Amino acid sequence: MQKQEIKQHVHHDESVLVVPRTSLFPHGAWQGLQRVDEASITQLILEKRTFLPRSIAEHDPAFKQIIPYLVFRYQNQYFLMQRRETASEARLKNCFSFGIGGHIRAEDMQTASIADWAQREFREEIEYEGTITLSLLGVLNDDSNEVGKVHAGFVYLLEGDSSTIAVKEELKCGSLYTLAECAEHYPHMESWSQLVFDYLKAL
Repeated sequence: MQKQEIKQHVHHDESVLVVPRTSLFPHGAWQGLQRVDEASITQLILEKRTFLPRSIAEHDPAFKQIIPYLVFRYQNQYFLMQRRETASEARLKNCFSFGIGGHIRAEDMQTASIADWAQREFREEIEYEGTITLSLLGVLNDDSNEVGKVHAGFVYLLEGDSSTIAVKEELKCGSLYTLAECAEHYPHMESWSQLVFDYLKAL
């Protein structure tokens, strides 16, 4: 019975897109959000990509899971969300986040564009009827904690033309705030969102 349960777990363990750490950061990993050439980094991912069961990837810092991390802005306000107590990533429960997005599976890669993958993630997690334009802010790396060591964020700024936006089930709530208002939640933000906040504040 135990062997059968193990096989069943592996069968249902989704495979996610990863890139070897040494390929993504050939000159050593940086800390924080850094601008990159979008075409070059996309080509690198397509050439070096592989897929690992998430249960393995979450504990192997030799690989970086590629995560589209989308920051929505309407005029001068940013969409700040709070994760649920039941969030799938236990280490991020109840944290505040700018980041919309998630892991990339093989079936997500219908095109060779990270922006396309990112927009699909946006539509999966967010209720929004307006139009958006995307621009890549950069690649975010944070090796200061166990979550960050196995993920790399591709941070996109989404400019919307409507303030009507709401979260779906993975997230508890979300509202539009100015950066000054977001600062009030800074101590309770996940580390990636703190780094994104610091970057946006410095612009």
